[in-house]
Amino acid sequence: MSAQLERLLAIVRRVIGVPDYALYLRHMRERHPGCATLSPREFERERLTARYSRPGSRCC
Repeated sequence: MSAQLERLLAIVRRVIGVPDYALYLRHMRERHPGCATLSPREFERERLTARYSRPGSRCC
């Protein structure tokens, strides 16, 4: 996949609220090299919990 298409897909995912596991892994590697990372399943669960546990953060 071309780099431009990957960037476009990453932007679309962020806009619609889809968590990006690859971006998370890159961030952890660059900023927190000694820390353990979440598995893909743990990452998804954590993102869903964070997204829906804030009362008043949705319009409906």
